[in-house]
Amino acid sequence: MTFLVPLLVLVPLLGAAVALGLLRHQRIQRAITVAVLVIALAVAATLMVLVDHHGTIVVQVGGWDAPYGISLVVDRLSALLLTVSASVLLVVLLFSIGQGLAADDGEAPVTIFYPTYLVLAAGVLDSFIAGDLFNLYVAFEMLLVASYVLITLGGSEQRVRAGTTYIVTSLIASAIFLASIGLVYGATGTVNIAQISERMAGLPDHVQLLLHTMLLIGFGIKAAVFPLAFWLPDSYPTAPAPVTAVFAGLLTKVGIYAIIRLETIIFPRPQLNDVLLVVAILTMVVGVLGAVSQTDVKRLLSFTLISHIGFMVMGIGLGSVAGTAAAVFYTVHHIVVQTTLFLVSGLMERIGGTTSTRSLGGLLRASPLLAALYLVPAFNLGGIPPFSGFIGKLGLFRAAAIDGSPLAYATIAAGVVTSLLTLYALMRVWDAAFWRPKPAAEPAAPHAAVAEPHETLRAPEPSPVTRSEADGSVVAGGTVTVTDPATGSVRAADGPTRLPRMLVGVTTAAVLGSVALTVVAGPLYGYATRAAESLESPQQYVEAVLGGGR
Repeated sequence: MTFLVPLLVLVPLLGAAVALGLLRHQRIQRAITVAVLVIALAVAATLMVLVDHHGTIVVQVGGWDAPYGISLVVDRLSALLLTVSASVLLVVLLFSIGQGLAADDGEAPVTIFYPTYLVLAAGVLDSFIAGDLFNLYVAFEMLLVASYVLITLGGSEQRVRAGTTYIVTSLIASAIFLASIGLVYGATGTVNIAQISERMAGLPDHVQLLLHTMLLIGFGIKAAVFPLAFWLPDSYPTAPAPVTAVFAGLLTKVGIYAIIRLETIIFPRPQLNDVLLVVAILTMVVGVLGAVSQTDVKRLLSFTLISHIGFMVMGIGLGSVAGTAAAVFYTVHHIVVQTTLFLVSGLMERIGGTTSTRSLGGLLRASPLLAALYLVPAFNLGGIPPFSGFIGKLGLFRAAAIDGSPLAYATIAAGVVTSLLTLYALMRVWDAAFWRPKPAAEPAAPHAAVAEPHETLRAPEPSPVTRSEADGSVVAGGTVTVTDPATGSVRAADGPTRLPRMLVGVTTAAVLGSVALTVVAGPLYGYATRAAESLESPQQYVEAVLGGGR
């Protein structure tokens, strides 16, 4: 079944090429994109089962044995993240179709959305199967080039400005990573991760420290850890809701995945574990303090994204099977829940015309379903029992308690404070946007579209009417602000706001998926533990990749 592994990259790239050639046939583009991601999900799920039962799958591209050729490697960690990523990519695509991002939004260049999205998918999936550093670099650049296009869709001033920050920061991270690859090759004579693992131990300690630090900085920028996460809160909130959702769910996790490989395969010794724990504490605390000070839902979620990256770094920094297993489980949890919250924020913006909590209000009466869709993942991210967020944090705290060092206990304290403040920030949004009546007049939100000079943004208190229309849309009662797709201007709309049934259905499915993580928490945590056991025994990875090619 080794032929399945290259399909994860080849099928999305071929699909992107075909979709690009069908610029005037959006329905066909849409069908191709959906079909490609369904195939990718099926392949990833199949590999997940095969790897768990039969061990690591390695493909030597072109028949060149490692370390001379390109190695594609799928172990338990790779297979798990491939499956979750393909699921998220498919769900967000369906959401974007329901929202009309790729079909009806006058601000978006629809002809390039689908092929660009497939290139992004190829880059993400390739990152998880790359068996050498240079192939990992190529995968990073593939997804980053696609993300440059997606983050600036529409070409508005805000999006271009935020996209510039994102692009410059990403280029700096890529330059650091590329320089690190050159130094690693000069020191070890190879870029194959398995062979680097074998040869790294023979290098002087100061050389190892230099290489380790440079790679960690490059991956840390991509993962958005403190103090390298300054770019994220200004970049993500300006993008369309589906783009922000897939960025928040997946792009930072590619950086976390690279750090896991770095700390378990390339540098298995606890060389910088204490540094990682300090970084984890600062990332958690600084991120959540930024969240509690926000009045815009998307910016608040961006800061919570940063703070919860700290939990994953905490598990990695503990350098144990228990810590790594908890980090892997929490990574899966966070991909799903954070993506879901950003999708819900897209619905909130569609009904309320803004994501500013100063202007939102009355959404509980306008749409009780939306209130429930927000509350469930909010409780999950805050770590309320019995959700998967609580299970993941409990696993991290238990691993830190087993470690027993003062720094490990400090991470527990930081984690508890972060969880409480996360819940406070998310419930404050609930109070302002859902429970509180809508203000009589809406000031312009920081990230909302600008109204035409002759228009006034006024919204009477919504009526408690929520019904389903014959055209398949869910209707939330009340007068709200909407964006004119032809002009991009914001205007007051008398009457209900229509939420396409597909859009609501996809968001509901995402929320149910986040709940399903709790239902399958036992088997999933067991899988994460088996993955961690393999990661903490790097010789298994080395033998699988190199075999007789040493």
